[in-house]
Amino acid sequence: MTVPEFSDTTDLRSGPEIHAGLLEVLPLVGDWAGRGTGTKPGSGTSFDFAQRLSFGHDGRPFLHYSSHAWLLDADGSVLRPAFRETGFLRPGAGDDELEFVVSTAVGIIAVYAGLAGDRRWEFATSGVGFTPTAKQVAGERRLYGLTAQDELGYVTELALEPGAYQPHLNARLARSLPGSSGA
Repeated sequence: MTVPEFSDTTDLRSGPEIHAGLLEVLPLVGDWAGRGTGTKPGSGTSFDFAQRLSFGHDGRPFLHYSSHAWLLDADGSVLRPAFRETGFLRPGAGDDELEFVVSTAVGIIAVYAGLAGDRRWEFATSGVGFTPTAKQVAGERRLYGLTAQDELGYVTELALEPGAYQPHLNARLARSLPGSSGA
């Protein structure tokens, strides 16, 4: 028996045609790489990170999302792998409405409701689930946007208690070619 290869693509010039229901998230499709800063909610400890993320599609009405990050030292050298997550971004029920499901390597699963705007996408959790050993969080808000330089910028806020959102991550990522090492 022959097993098909994956048909996901992050290059709109090749692979299957993107589903018409994804036009409001079309600018996100691609591979992105860059750096950011973060603050651990509760402790206020800050950190720097490098990140690669991608939004790909296989012609069906969702984008596959994947993110890998690495902690950096003061010189910008990689200390170790950091957060990793994967998920699916889907059209919602109404115009400009979006749904985003994200599963993290640390055992947190988040369901977001969102809105698409002009070169920006806003999300807030509508539900959060955990494995028995995962850190408990009450919610998260994310804002993604394309800058005037066509970089993907984003900020997140994390709530350890309901409604108590605190700044968590922010980064600027440039489009990258698959397999490239620069950001």
